Amino acid sequence: MEADPGLANRLRGMIWGQLVGDAAALGTHWIYNLSELAAAYPNGVDGFEEPKEGHYHFGKKPGDQTHYGDAALVLLESIAEEGQFDPANFGRAFVARLNPETYEGYIDHSTRGTVESKLNFEELHPSREFDFQQGADDDQLATATSIGPVIAAHFGHPDLMGIVEKVTRVRQNNARAIAYMKAHARILLELLNGRDIHSSLHRVEEIAGKDLEFGPELRRKFESAFKLLSRSVEEATDKLGQSCPLISSFPSALHGLLHYRGSFERAVLDVIRAGGDNAGRAAMVGGWLGAHLGMEAIPEGWRRRLNKRDAIDGWVERIVGQSPIPSS
Repeated sequence: MEADPGLANRLRGMIWGQLVGDAAALGTHWIYNLSELAAAYPNGVDGFEEPKEGHYHFGKKPGDQTHYGDAALVLLESIAEEGQFDPANFGRAFVARLNPETYEGYIDHSTRGTVESKLNFEELHPSREFDFQQGADDDQLATATSIGPVIAAHFGHPDLMGIVEKVTRVRQNNARAIAYMKAHARILLELLNGRDIHSSLHRVEEIAGKDLEFGPELRRKFESAFKLLSRSVEEATDKLGQSCPLISSFPSALHGLLHYRGSFERAVLDVIRAGGDNAGRAAMVGGWLGAHLGMEAIPEGWRRRLNKRDAIDGWVERIVGQSPIPSS
């Protein structure tokens, strides 16, 4: 029986796993046709591929983050500096760094819509402060790929789900996104508390199923992942969905977690090799497995490949050090 990694290392693993999963998918992100993926990488996909010319992330180098990860770094730094999640602090930093006029990476719907919402508000109300709770009407993966530090900084907070809703609304003022992010956060909490994967998902399925608006939908998504457990990640993702919307990406990510077979690296690569919005799903699965297994389960060689690793390490240690738990 393996030793329990302890809560502090689970918190570290949750944040590192999220960022490692994202970065490992950089060069293969949004290649939906698996034949095209195989043709582009005839020697196989092993993570951290360099984006080829014409790719969405062309110009980025192995070890860089996708646009998801770049936003996640903004949130991580904001929480490390503030000691807690602050919508205005994160929102201002997010708009400054991922503004479509200056950011050189891919601009997704949530980013563009959030910036537009802020600009429209300021034109209509020049004397008022924007509250950064009026993000894009977006139901995709923006918050799912960055929420780890929020959970770490507010672990044990009596209104953690309220905080999850606030961080979601910064970029995704969308009821479906909020419901799914609460389920995502609850999975992280179950795993951080040391429960096994299957028990964690069944417990969250029961809670999420009580959501007044999205409960039946969420219950179906959990059930669909369990029903395909005997299938490979590639096969299940093809059925559940490769695309960005949470109705597809969330159950596919759940299956990737359920299909875990003892290796963080193998699990993340299985997700990446299934194509589509693999960076978003790999960030979720990486965060879940990091919370479950602790930081040491994430290959050190993979962590060292992140080009912002020194800054990440400093921010993560500051957050974990401020948490009301032993920072062993």
